[in-house]
Amino acid sequence: MKKVERINIIMRYINNRAHFTISEIMREFNISRSTAIRDIREIEALGMPLVAEVGRDGGYSVMRNSVLPVVRFTGNEVKALFIAFMATRNLQLPYLQSRQSLTEKLLGLISENQQEDLFLLNQILLFEGTNPRNPDLLDLSDLPHPMLEKLIQILLLDSYLLISIKEETYPIYLLHLYREKSLWLIEAFNLKDEKKEIYSVDQLTDVIPYPEKKRVSKKKILEKLSKQEEAINLILELGPKAIAQFKKYHPFKVSLSYTNPYQTTAILKTFIHVNKPDELTEITSWLLFLGEDIKVREMPEELLVGLQQRLRLYGTE
Repeated sequence: MKKVERINIIMRYINNRAHFTISEIMREFNISRSTAIRDIREIEALGMPLVAEVGRDGGYSVMRNSVLPVVRFTGNEVKALFIAFMATRNLQLPYLQSRQSLTEKLLGLISENQQEDLFLLNQILLFEGTNPRNPDLLDLSDLPHPMLEKLIQILLLDSYLLISIKEETYPIYLLHLYREKSLWLIEAFNLKDEKKEIYSVDQLTDVIPYPEKKRVSKKKILEKLSKQEEAINLILELGPKAIAQFKKYHPFKVSLSYTNPYQTTAILKTFIHVNKPDELTEITSWLLFLGEDIKVREMPEELLVGLQQRLRLYGTE
């Protein structure tokens, strides 16, 4: 082990202990007494406040909070934090229960003049979705779906999940958890159907870790996803009218990739099973539902033929 790496590990080791001795460091890191003493001196030189204890059983302890400076915020930093809190209203973000305590602690750190500025900001600024009749920052009526925090807590430990939606269960490997148009969505690899799918957090009734013995390795999942991406056979460019129609209804679990900051243009990429007549019929009807505000980059021949037949049929009616 290199010296720099060893010193970093020793720093973490002693920081988690109320007391330690040179002998403990020697045994733990298999180093000589002289090396342990030199490392301790270097750690002190780096700024870790160590207190030497005299006596037969003497050693060292870390002096807690004795040299740390008081945290002070500038006026602009306080306003930035406060406005960030304000912007979370009605966004259904996780851990909003902590917002009240965070705000109270922030207010307790600042002067009365700074508090007055924040009071005025709270009256003046309204963000999208804020109820103007009740703009109170501490209002907790916008709490997210209760499954969201449970989902995140499990995700911090494991990405293999068994999610329940109504009476159905889906074994998944979660790829991303994201928020789009006021909805929290799960982008995941369905371990049973072996394909990427989108699930709404609002529809979840339960989520638990998926049993390890039934799992597929992450490497195999990524390989399958890579092959599926290569097999994409429907690519559409959507304008604002088509995007509005897409939000009203889309028959398969797929998300849009917006191509400008205003979300008025987007790309849709997916795979269509051309050997499934029911799916082709459904997709054909949906493309007509999107309207004329789309451009086709790529489309299976079978789908194109079906679309042309439907257009000719409508043209004769």
